[in-house]
Amino acid sequence: MQEAIVITEQPVSVSVPLGYSFMLRCRAEGQTSLQYQWFCQHQSVCRQIPGATKQDLPITAQQSQLYTCRINDLYKNSIFSDWVKVEVHHCVARGLPPRLWQGEPVIILNPTEQQVEMGKPLQLQCAAMGVPAPSYQWYQNGNLLEHQKKKKLWISHAKVSDSGTYLCCASNSRGEHWTNAVDIHIGTCHSEKFFATGKIALLVGNNHYQHHPNLMAPVTDVFELSLLLEQLGFQVVSLLDLNKTEMEAAVSRFLELLGKGVYAIFYYAGHGYEHLGRNYMVPVDAPQPYAPENCISVQRILQRMQQQQTALNLILLDTCRKWYNSECALSQVQPLEPWGNTVYGYATSEDAEAYELQDGEFSSGIFMKYLKKHILQEKKVTHMLEDVLEDIGQDPLVTGKQVMEIKHTLKEARSLTDPICPLGAGAKRWGHGHELLSRLVTFPCGARVELRFHRLFSNLIYVCAKLQHSPAHIADTRLLLCQPTVSPPFPGFPTGSFPQSGVGRVAKEMDSVAIPKESHWDQVKSLLTSVYKWEELDCVFQLYGLQKIQTDVVLQLDLHYTQLSTKQKICESLKTTLQKSLLGQFFSQINYSQPNYRRAPACEGGVCLWDAAALSTDLKGQESMRTGFGHSLPSSNPSNSSSEPEENDESDLSELCSALLQAGPRRDYP
Repeated sequence: MQEAIVITEQPVSVSVPLGYSFMLRCRAEGQTSLQYQWFCQHQSVCRQIPGATKQDLPITAQQSQLYTCRINDLYKNSIFSDWVKVEVHHCVARGLPPRLWQGEPVIILNPTEQQVEMGKPLQLQCAAMGVPAPSYQWYQNGNLLEHQKKKKLWISHAKVSDSGTYLCCASNSRGEHWTNAVDIHIGTCHSEKFFATGKIALLVGNNHYQHHPNLMAPVTDVFELSLLLEQLGFQVVSLLDLNKTEMEAAVSRFLELLGKGVYAIFYYAGHGYEHLGRNYMVPVDAPQPYAPENCISVQRILQRMQQQQTALNLILLDTCRKWYNSECALSQVQPLEPWGNTVYGYATSEDAEAYELQDGEFSSGIFMKYLKKHILQEKKVTHMLEDVLEDIGQDPLVTGKQVMEIKHTLKEARSLTDPICPLGAGAKRWGHGHELLSRLVTFPCGARVELRFHRLFSNLIYVCAKLQHSPAHIADTRLLLCQPTVSPPFPGFPTGSFPQSGVGRVAKEMDSVAIPKESHWDQVKSLLTSVYKWEELDCVFQLYGLQKIQTDVVLQLDLHYTQLSTKQKICESLKTTLQKSLLGQFFSQINYSQPNYRRAPACEGGVCLWDAAALSTDLKGQESMRTGFGHSLPSSNPSNSSSEPEENDESDLSELCSALLQAGPRRDYP
């Protein structure tokens, strides 16, 4: 049976400022002519609007009310439209809505940051104008909250997992608009006087220069500082030997991931100089003489760090500050904002040099020698640096040569030991998001070998192989990791040898220490064992300069053995592919500054340096660039191995770290 009256256009709710004029519309069809009558309801009282008998109801917004329209035909049939709300905002910022407003959502109330105890209610509120009235959708850490679709977000009993970054999207048929993002803290973090929303550090050590003297200590100093900062809860990326493009890319990725309330540390060890109060870091490819256009401005980095609303910015410069380039123009840098969150720790004073010396087994910078002694202290970061300054001042080796300098505007007693109260997944996107998992591979003869991955720096890892099972029908097993001979050499370093390493400061004047070449591997082993539990490995392969990776890297694992039944010597090979995405993601340019409600959960969308799923092993050869060098070791099982070296195993594994064992006079001459 056909209905007597059918509404073809329902009125729609609106959200408008006081005094705004608009029309409510209703359209219907019937078998006879139709009559319209509008009604309104305010404070539970419903009344007929005199004279409102047309399809369109003109309104000048005065107060929030509900409206409906009754439609009658000549047969006394009637029907009511949907109730709609006219929401009137009495307090709207000047200039809103814009003069040519077409009804798209306009945010007039943003949620505010809150600190809530566990078990207490959490309420966030926002508001937007729009014609039609906007609908709302809340997000936490970029993830859609399925049941939070109102202006007010309500959680009756807040949990620690409810901490994070919240924002809301207001949308209608004319567009969408996002509120500001706010940080919500749940739990006991807010009971602490100071805390960080995240801790992020970038450490750069430049040792092997193309046009300047090589340095020694940055390898050790960056390595040791990264371990200490990880103890303090920092997400750390440590990088060696970067050219100018790579340094700029690393700094950009670092800055992208800073955010409100984060503690940020930037440490640099290498060649450097100072010009009229500006500090410049020298990339490994910088030509002679030093010039600002070929170097990296420290002040510009700090300025960009401040723009991220960090709670603490700590710059540690372990480099010389000799005055240079007096005739060159300064880099364009705006004055820092007076936010009271910046600390400079200079290894040395103006127009002076920073020294390094032989410190036991490895070379170390004077500054790092004492910084690592105090950095874990639970005290204001400037007071901690003052302890370092006093110790350096009492060191007779550098008396009258090197005095640390501290500059800061830190107005709060923030410490590197302050707790972390995270606001989402931002910090998880930095550093080693996923560890490379060990992998078991099987040769055709039945032997099983475990591949392990040890990372000393973010752009240097060791691939290690250990024989786990040797079948009874083979003997004299030996493993060798190498790259297929058809692979082109890896760009940036000479094939067949490791780069000489060092630190961009001045070596303490003392006799050079000659280290026999055969001890190189023992020292690399010492670096590895200082972090990882050491077990005897059959062979190791070094991958360095990972920021230069442009294609997948192919490693070849050779198993040499004797077939007992025939006494025949046999070699079987497997090829393992490390995908580019596994090795080079650190320098990918990904912008997380804009909310994206279509993105997968934030923990999955983060930038990870490593992804174990990208590792594959097969029996087919693939071309790759040469990125490192292997070393075959005696097996821990004498019955199944031979201690004789492979014929093609003359390259030592550890020449990258050889400078850690050598000390001698070195000056930071331009």
